[in-house]
Amino acid sequence: MAKPSLRPELAQARQQGFHNIGEAADDTGVSAKMIRHYERSGLIPPAQRTFAGYRLYADSDLHRLRFIKRARVLGFSMKQIEVLLNLWNDRQRASAEVKALAQAHAAELGQRIAQMQAMQHTLENLARHCHGDDRPECPILQDLAGTAQAAAP
Repeated sequence: MAKPSLRPELAQARQQGFHNIGEAADDTGVSAKMIRHYERSGLIPPAQRTFAGYRLYADSDLHRLRFIKRARVLGFSMKQIEVLLNLWNDRQRASAEVKALAQAHAAELGQRIAQMQAMQHTLENLARHCHGDDRPECPILQDLAGTAQAAAP
């Protein structure tokens, strides 16, 4: 008697609670392309496959994808998400590690926000000094070319 296959057909897999990549994408809001990327990068385990090669995802995989998506929305890098996933899976970890990672990320975001606000103010200042008419002189282009004189605020 032949041994049952470890790769069930798609219909059989669905009956067992598995999801194909399209369903996983719909259920999690993570595109199929990103699911494959997360699989290649090791953030999610390699998917089981049907005989035809379709990827199959368990509910636990979908939960992990939702975790990754939320972390990405909060601006965590792939490396940080890897650390967060390891902490999430480690039931012996101290929450202080997670808090420290979140605080460091929040501080980094604060620095990036300050830099972006400085860029915004510079662009607004340059735009205020641009006539925006038919003349070729443009303080914005001059600034980009490094030939502008400092515009007064």
